[in-house]
Amino acid sequence: MVSQEQRRRQLAREKFLRQQQRRTETRRKARIRNAVVASVLGVVLVGSVALYTTGTLREDGENTAASAEASPSAKPSKAPDPCEKPEAGKVEKLSFDKEPALDLDKSAKYTMTLDTTCGEIPVALDAAGAPHTVNSFKFLAGKGYFDHTKCHRLTTQGIYVLQCGDPTASGSGGPGYELKDENLKSDALKKDTYPTGTVAMANAGPNTNGSQFFLVYKDSPLPPNYTPFGKLDEKGLAVLEKIAKAGESTGMGDGAPNATVVIDKATVTAS
Repeated sequence: MVSQEQRRRQLAREKFLRQQQRRTETRRKARIRNAVVASVLGVVLVGSVALYTTGTLREDGENTAASAEASPSAKPSKAPDPCEKPEAGKVEKLSFDKEPALDLDKSAKYTMTLDTTCGEIPVALDAAGAPHTVNSFKFLAGKGYFDHTKCHRLTTQGIYVLQCGDPTASGSGGPGYELKDENLKSDALKKDTYPTGTVAMANAGPNTNGSQFFLVYKDSPLPPNYTPFGKLDEKGLAVLEKIAKAGESTGMGDGAPNATVVIDKATVTAS
């Protein structure tokens, strides 16, 4: 017999999938429209990468409740902001014509460090399982792409993630190129769950990865459709839990974090 919790998760997943299908179709139509405009005006348009994870991460600026049971009348959380003020500086809204050439040392271990207003978040990168994804982050971090960017989405019901990596903080930003999916057969993704501490790519369908990514602070039921490329340690998880405790802006389980989460600096190093 299906339990109430299993039924709730099933309803949430089905809702996420419907939303993803509708938004992917909307983006497809928009791309066709933009291509026509570009041909008429003679302007080269650089498309943003649409990033969504079923129930997590969409880069179209539309936040949706992550739980099928979230009440429309729920009030936003009033938890205080636990984070510091961002460092001085502005976002460099960079765009690139194509994926960077693969430039990884196969014998090295790579770590991405996110120096945020809420604390330092180290990410152990899986260069063996997701070489193109890790190489892209190494390239973008080296260009200062993530510096001064806001983590624009927090989901606290159904799935439990913080979404970052969009220089526009609108949910629609990307680096100008798309990456193919990687590492989807990882043993870590068994039972359609992204375990606590996973760092993975957001997308709008197969092979549409850009720069937006999500960090999982509690086991989250999701199909294995989103490239896992890193792992958080206890230090990083403590920062995420602090952010999650402050809640999100809608009070419905999916919205901008109440905490002022800004990546002051992102670096990728090898050891």
